[in-house]
Amino acid sequence: MTPRFRPARVEVDLAAVRSNIRRLVSDSAPAEVLAVVKADAYGHGAVPIASCALEAGATRLGVAIVEEGALLRNAGITAPILLLSEPPASVADAVVANALTSTVYTAGGIDALGRAARDAGEVIPVHLKVDTGMHRVGCSTQDALALAQRIAADSGLTLEGVFTHFATADEADSEFVETQLERFRTVLADLESAGINPVITHCANSAAALTRPSALFSMVRLGITIYGIAPSPELEPLNGLTQALSFTSEVTFVKRLSAGDRLSYGQRYELMSASTIATIPVGYADGVPRRLGEVGGEVLIAGKRFPIAGTITMDQLLVDVGDVDVSIGDEVVFLGKQGAEEITASEWARLLNTIAYEIVCGIGPRVPREYRE
Repeated sequence: MTPRFRPARVEVDLAAVRSNIRRLVSDSAPAEVLAVVKADAYGHGAVPIASCALEAGATRLGVAIVEEGALLRNAGITAPILLLSEPPASVADAVVANALTSTVYTAGGIDALGRAARDAGEVIPVHLKVDTGMHRVGCSTQDALALAQRIAADSGLTLEGVFTHFATADEADSEFVETQLERFRTVLADLESAGINPVITHCANSAAALTRPSALFSMVRLGITIYGIAPSPELEPLNGLTQALSFTSEVTFVKRLSAGDRLSYGQRYELMSASTIATIPVGYADGVPRRLGEVGGEVLIAGKRFPIAGTITMDQLLVDVGDVDVSIGDEVVFLGKQGAEEITASEWARLLNTIAYEIVCGIGPRVPREYRE
């Protein structure tokens, strides 16, 4: 283990993750749950979260790239792992070697995986992704049947699943979700008419699982909610779910400055009166956005909120604590609870006009992850 000298850490409450997943599994039943653990489980740690999810009732895992699937396999995880996008044809052998279930949506991708499977003497499951309006990846609704038939004709492949992805499910009243659902159902009906009946059909992400019971089908893909974070402000609060991640540091330097003094790069933060300024050894290289102080970002010290003062630098930031007595070594909370106060990833997201996903995924690898029960 790499020695740790800097007082900064992310702590992940595995009991909260388990509780969140059990609640979501119950609410999604009878659909099975695929837990999305891509991007290092949204910054929470892929291997511990994957293990937690499976213990709590998820039956499958979802990742973005082959490397993420291989990491889980190397950690001894044997549950089905779905690659959520079609991998390059050149890595088809690695998909087979790591026993990953691949998404497909092109003839070339299907053929490459079929060859790799046959060369290995295997038959591997694939999921056909259909683009019903997100327009990121996926085959057109018109091409879905022909590609499904291509998979069925390949002795190295079996069409285990068919799915799509919603573009606006996090908008509570979006009518486009229903448009996508109608297109998806039409594709499934076309496949059924041709005698093709995939075992798994899925389209609901976290947002749709919370708001659209008609979108559950036989499986749901749950990402941000398993970490206790709402997919969007419109879907807050998440009753019964708990934010599992906290991000903390300590005060490392304290100084008293005078009225009129200006702080940090650009000298944009001016003290209106004499004040105590605390230095914290965390910066934008660790995932605290550089402009968070400019838009009203705060931290918790001694159970109270204090403003971030001035531009956040790469490795450090300043906090204006006024006349409050703080000392070197005092805990500083960026995300999480302290006393009766709490700062959430959603709060940062609102201030920065972004989404909570970006906040937790952005916490850098210099900040060690610790896990507690």
